Amino acid sequence: MSLPQPPVVPRCYRHPDREGGRNCTRCGRPACSDCLVQATVGSHCLECAKAARPDVKTRAKYWNAGQRTLVTYALIIANISVFCWMVLEDPSSLMSRGGITQTQYDLGLAKPFLANGEWYRLVTSGFLHFGILHIALNMLLLYQLGQLLEPALGRGRFALLYFAALLAGSFGAVLTAPFSLTGGASGAVFGLMGAAAVGLHRRGVNVFSTGIGTTLLLNLVLTFSVSGISIGGHLGGVVAGSVCGWFMLAPSWKPVPTWVTWVLPSGVIALSLLLSVASFG
Repeated sequence: MSLPQPPVVPRCYRHPDREGGRNCTRCGRPACSDCLVQATVGSHCLECAKAARPDVKTRAKYWNAGQRTLVTYALIIANISVFCWMVLEDPSSLMSRGGITQTQYDLGLAKPFLANGEWYRLVTSGFLHFGILHIALNMLLLYQLGQLLEPALGRGRFALLYFAALLAGSFGAVLTAPFSLTGGASGAVFGLMGAAAVGLHRRGVNVFSTGIGTTLLLNLVLTFSVSGISIGGHLGGVVAGSVCGWFMLAPSWKPVPTWVTWVLPSGVIALSLLLSVASFG
């Protein structure tokens, strides 16, 4: 009498020398534990797992949708990159010692530069910082305000608000101290603070019962009491940001047309440039 044949153990489809303990729940092929990927239901072989992944365009779309404060991070990275480049060029820039460095001179803002047609300084000065403490404070505030405002406004309008405050701050800095070399993101950050404060006020919130109001008030006091701070830059930024914020952050029960929230900050940018050219050109 012949004995029954022993059962045939399935082999992994990728490793014939290994036993295939389980099968892919999508294609049914046997695979070893190294060739199976846990799926929502069951396990998939490596080929099926790869085929189930979204294409590059879809993955990019998902990633993009998950970045709620992408502009905020981009601005922070840009500011930090400029500061690191400046420190590499001259290490004394780290603590703002030893006077004005060449890089600070090349990016800073003053009336004689504008009179010479160097209008790019209206923007580059907003990414220039004098010492690590200067940039650390500005980037901390930018991060906190970006988490609040960018999701509410959207990337495009948040970027317009930021640069409207930056350029208005640049105009204010040159207007009040035309022959001082100025720089920093403070004007733009003050604009974001002003917009946030106005937005809270329009929603019936007591601004000074929040961290926004307290921070804004404290920074305004420091602006007028500490030497070396650009009063015009801070005031120009906060005025532009507050004006924009009144319309851009209007409550749902007092809406403004959507086009206004785009045109207004764009108009502030254009007006700041026009006033700078007319005044210092």
